[in-house]
Amino acid sequence: MSIPTRLSSYLDQCGARYEIHAHEPSRSSAETARAAHVLPRQLAKSVLLEDDDGCVMAVLPADKTVQVGELAEMLGRRQLRLADEDRIASVFPDCVRGALPPVGMAWGVETVVDDALETNDVIYLEGGDHQRLLRMSRDQFHELMSPAQHGHFAKERFH
Repeated sequence: MSIPTRLSSYLDQCGARYEIHAHEPSRSSAETARAAHVLPRQLAKSVLLEDDDGCVMAVLPADKTVQVGELAEMLGRRQLRLADEDRIASVFPDCVRGALPPVGMAWGVETVVDDALETNDVIYLEGGDHQRLLRMSRDQFHELMSPAQHGHFAKERFH
């Protein structure tokens, strides 16, 4: 499987420069980082949330978790909650479950990026399946994510 057409078209339209890196199949962002030999803090993971106003995609480093309350406050949305698998599949029908590219804008989804991601020189993005990552520079990522809101809403994940 290649990356979804909607994603590649959006990246082309934005003039984004990236490389595709294949890795062994994985089932979680932590597993993806291990399989791809990248630091979890360099891997942009996506979390889809929703309320009565619709969906919002939170993009944060794979080694952190979303503080839903802080994100909701930042966005002025009170009833924000994690979207379930069926909702995710309906919004991203061309992506494999659990492998959402952190570019919600390509699907018309409001996107918010945690500032911690841009402390990395290189950032890896899910490619829409469990076997491919997109690699791009911090500058490319910053430019690509310029339409998104930015802020601090992630916290360290303790194992």
